[in-house]
Amino acid sequence: MAPEAGHALLDGLDMEGLRRCVHCGICVPQCPTYRVLGEEMDTPRGRLYLMRAVAEGRLAPSATFARHLDLCLGCRACESACPAGVPFGSLLEATRAGLARERATADARPLARLLYAIFPEPSRLSLVFRLLRLAQRTGLTRVMRSATAARLLPHLAGMAALLPEIPAAERVPALIPAQGRARGRVGLLTGCVQRALYPHVNRQTAYLLSVAGWDVIVPPAQGCCGALDLHAGNLATFRDRARALAAMFGPDLDTIVTNAAGCGSAMKEYGHWVPELAPFAERVRDVSEVLLDAELPLGPLPVTATYHDACHLAHGQKIRAEPRALLGRIPALRLVPLTESELCCGSAGVYNLLEPQVADRLLEMKVARVVETGARLVVAGNPGCILQIAKGCRQRGLEIEVVHPVELLARSVRAAGR
Repeated sequence: MAPEAGHALLDGLDMEGLRRCVHCGICVPQCPTYRVLGEEMDTPRGRLYLMRAVAEGRLAPSATFARHLDLCLGCRACESACPAGVPFGSLLEATRAGLARERATADARPLARLLYAIFPEPSRLSLVFRLLRLAQRTGLTRVMRSATAARLLPHLAGMAALLPEIPAAERVPALIPAQGRARGRVGLLTGCVQRALYPHVNRQTAYLLSVAGWDVIVPPAQGCCGALDLHAGNLATFRDRARALAAMFGPDLDTIVTNAAGCGSAMKEYGHWVPELAPFAERVRDVSEVLLDAELPLGPLPVTATYHDACHLAHGQKIRAEPRALLGRIPALRLVPLTESELCCGSAGVYNLLEPQVADRLLEMKVARVVETGARLVVAGNPGCILQIAKGCRQRGLEIEVVHPVELLARSVRAAGR
């Protein structure tokens, strides 16, 4: 008979999926934490071994076990590499949920609890960013980024270093009518970080969809998609957020469009965690999927750019070709390949705030590869990646702009005179 601790982690764990791992090691060199730490137990293979041992009652869910899971970015590069189809992402999330039940919280670290209380709550996050915007305008953030602050309050200094110039609050209209022949109706997720730090990306996404012939519906009361809670193992809260968000988008909408890789990945998996939301999840599409068959009027952008694959776009949603195909249509744009484009940049939700040492090492690798391209623009389909890579470029004094694909498409449409 397995000990009780083993039973707790079995709840929701796909044992068949777990047993698919044959420990071949193909995933090991693809794992970002292994690239940084070089530890077997910080590889997908090692973590799966630990999960199975705990789930079968052969190992207690100790603090060391939890630490190896906390260090995982959840990037799912191992899923793309695995020949056996091990569903590492859902196994990780289910195991973290078991740990949350064991320790009565999704993450026992005080900073983690604070971040999870703020980031998935748009009203709280908006208030925090308004205060940080005031701090930027008064010069306080320069003090927060100082060497003294970094020594005394490293996490606060890390957050200050990560932030771009925070824009004024901006709301996308609830309805943006289609231009020309109407193709149907889509709903737009505005996200949490996206709406607070990159509201222009939401505005430009709605604009491009409108130009492509879609009526764009933007529910003003929409909340968080729950991705952070899902990745932390806080499944009860995740399910509540998923149901609340799905209720915001009516059944008359053809598609629910996302422009944040992490949000889209979580929403496409609603059916796995909340079965009644499977029909909703089937309507979720990344903006690159929706615009791929659109005939956008595109003008020339004579600049060299490179494309970074956001983890939850490439590995979570299996979307790689669509953004590149769209960017390839822009006249005069030179798109050069980025070596190790699918290596995580270290953002991973709030990972770069909770585990800055590992995140910064990954960021160094990413920026070094960007420099090799000679590009003046880095394109990425996730706000966390944009924040992280832009921080790395600023710290190295590089004049490199980091943008979302829709930003370049919108610029190209403007260059065409629209």
